[in-house]
Amino acid sequence: MQRIRKGDEVVVLTGRDKGKRGTVLRRVDAQHVVVEGVNRVKKHQRPNPMKGVTGGIVDKDMPIHVSNVALFNPATKKADRVGAKSLQDGRKVRVFKANGEQVDA
Repeated sequence: MQRIRKGDEVVVLTGRDKGKRGTVLRRVDAQHVVVEGVNRVKKHQRPNPMKGVTGGIVDKDMPIHVSNVALFNPATKKADRVGAKSLQDGRKVRVFKANGEQVDA
């Protein structure tokens, strides 16, 4: 089960953007996520008239390792670790380690 999914609000734990909060835009692979406004770099882009892309220097969000982000817990207003728990009906849900509340409503 993925502990951090697309659409989750996360906090960056280490690196240049430590302390920033953002939303996960996409999962690149099993170990990397792209977070909105985090790990932003300037990229030189070539124009591509076939795709209608203009050239120039663009800001782009690059992937960050999932170990460097933690899910934001709205109850405690802090970053929190995530665990998995099986419910009575057999579903697996994500829960916060600090207070045991479900991540997904």
